[in-house]
Amino acid sequence: MPDTAKFLAPYAFVLFLFAFALPASAQENSSETAPDTDDGTFNEGEILDAAGNFFGEVSEGLAQVIEKAFADQGRPTAYIAGTEGGGAIAVGLRYGSGNLYHKLEGQSKIYWRGPSIGFDAGGDLSKMFILVYNLHDVLDMYKRFPSGEGAFYFVGGVGMSYKQRRAIILAPIRTGVGLRAGVNAGWVKFSHKKSIIPF
Repeated sequence: MPDTAKFLAPYAFVLFLFAFALPASAQENSSETAPDTDDGTFNEGEILDAAGNFFGEVSEGLAQVIEKAFADQGRPTAYIAGTEGGGAIAVGLRYGSGNLYHKLEGQSKIYWRGPSIGFDAGGDLSKMFILVYNLHDVLDMYKRFPSGEGAFYFVGGVGMSYKQRRAIILAPIRTGVGLRAGVNAGWVKFSHKKSIIPF
């Protein structure tokens, strides 16, 4: 029996090392190949899927606009999918409603409205897909965001602009029907309740 123990001792030592070394090695390899962790933001694939489901398809123009937003701003913490209608003859109004999808806080209803003034005339009806950056608390969304843009809308076209209030950045992506050309300035007020008062 002692001779057998001496014979097995080196093998037992090797098995001991193997048992402790393998999990560490496997953990290192799994960390190298692990997918992106859920850090409270949406990745580009998730946004493309959401935009495709909302608009019905991901056109080349839509994909390029989303790619540019990710290149400029990184990964959004939330997005809004909804519709907006507006019109103007020098002074204009816009109203919209949709759903806010926050990576951590989930889905909620959201409304927006606002006035505009400037060299602007016409009307538009648009599907709105808004990427939202640095929104850590949904309540911080219910604020007034300055809006200044020069835009020309085409039937079936895609366009994007940026709006910012402090750290929160919005990237509205529009596709729609109608025609509205010009330059306007104003603001957009977001809320969790519908209102016809634009101020």
